[in-house]
Amino acid sequence: MFVLVNLKAYDCDAAAIARAAADVADDAGVRVAVAPQTAELSVVAETGVETFAQHVSPVDHGSHTGSTLAAAVAEYADGTLCNHSERRLRLADIDAAVDAAGSAGLETVVCANNPRQIAAAAALGPDAVAVEPPELIGTGTPVSAADPDIVEGAVAAAGDVDPSVDVYCGAGISAGEDVLAARDLGASGVLLASGVAKADDPRAALEDLVSGL
Repeated sequence: MFVLVNLKAYDCDAAAIARAAADVADDAGVRVAVAPQTAELSVVAETGVETFAQHVSPVDHGSHTGSTLAAAVAEYADGTLCNHSERRLRLADIDAAVDAAGSAGLETVVCANNPRQIAAAAALGPDAVAVEPPELIGTGTPVSAADPDIVEGAVAAAGDVDPSVDVYCGAGISAGEDVLAARDLGASGVLLASGVAKADDPRAALEDLVSGL
């Protein structure tokens, strides 16, 4: 299982969380990555933890003020999220962002709301897709408990399109039991944010997440 922690724009110590994630990954033998804000990519990467960007723009070099180029992100990051529910893109732009990220050597995780959207995302050739019903994001209620059919449907939908695309489970993940439930439903990873970024003890939260793996 892959644990991908999105720090969003939370008021948290990205470097401290990254160091904790690196230690937990080493101790547990589990793949853990951290996705900080763009300005903190280098700080997080310096800890040695696997580092993801929260977004890359669907453009190349040129007149694109305010854009986040995949080539620039790849200086520090190993991968990137695309189309998070808080940073939605049109399908054509998702396609362009995935292509740009792939050309820069970045692993790509495309987020989507439901199995139908997961199928469309998987057809674009990312490394992974993450199913995240937006109404559950930040609630502490995991989709694996609230609506397990969505996870199983997403796994099936991606498999029908391209079996090589991994499927992650997001929204409401906060504890080790949520990770195990996602695995039992066929997911090969989880995507979470507040369960770690807003935790009183992020290291303890991370340790709990991987405790059953």
